[in-house]
Amino acid sequence: MDILSIRFLDILDIVLIAMLLYYVYKLVRGTVAVNIFIGIVIIYLVWRLTQLLQMELLSSVLDQFVGVGMFALIVVFQQEIRKFLLMIGSTNITYNGRFFRNLKFSRNDSDDGATNVDVIVDACESMGRTKTGALIVIQRSTKLDFVKNSGDEMNIELNQPIIESIFFKNSPLHDGAMVIEENKVTATRVILPVSNDRSIPLRFGLRHRAAVGITEKTDALALVVSEETGQISYIRDGEFTMFESNTELRERLKEDLR
Repeated sequence: MDILSIRFLDILDIVLIAMLLYYVYKLVRGTVAVNIFIGIVIIYLVWRLTQLLQMELLSSVLDQFVGVGMFALIVVFQQEIRKFLLMIGSTNITYNGRFFRNLKFSRNDSDDGATNVDVIVDACESMGRTKTGALIVIQRSTKLDFVKNSGDEMNIELNQPIIESIFFKNSPLHDGAMVIEENKVTATRVILPVSNDRSIPLRFGLRHRAAVGITEKTDALALVVSEETGQISYIRDGEFTMFESNTELRERLKEDLR
């Protein structure tokens, strides 16, 4: 093929495929889905080889398997497909003008509506020192009304004393999750969907499983303070995000909330 005959649409096609593969890799990275995906690829290659070698019996068997492969993929990768569709849907350019704020010429770092990450991390540090259990969910583009309805509606300006007082052990509001939208606490005592992922270490309790559950189903971010160890965990896209220090945690949160 003459390289000069390559059209712009051919280049765009390659770029879009590369982006699709990149997002698929992000979704299955570090999960058992990688091994399943490799197994499916191997079966497909064996099927093509049997066709090439005219091995009719084995080829017909594999042909039937490949024929129902799409339905099998939907069942096996339902969590990953949900995350992928959520990732696409979360790019809504009209949501609070986030798309335009991300552009260089319209970004305003002093936006009053931006979530105060420092206040949240400071509160988590303080609660970690006293081993006060906490579960904080930060809304991004996916609305959390379906879980907020299970708790108590609030409309409180975000600050450190408020967070700590809500999760104080003798507070009637401490049980359940807190939901933060922009720079306000909008719900407390929220009941979250619990993840059934068996890969979550047994040392993590219901708070951590609830944090994984809500971040599997939405693009929200979650912070958990362990009541046993005081350790802070950061969960995003249904996975625990590692950080070396609380300073790094602040930076990751700020980056993910842009």
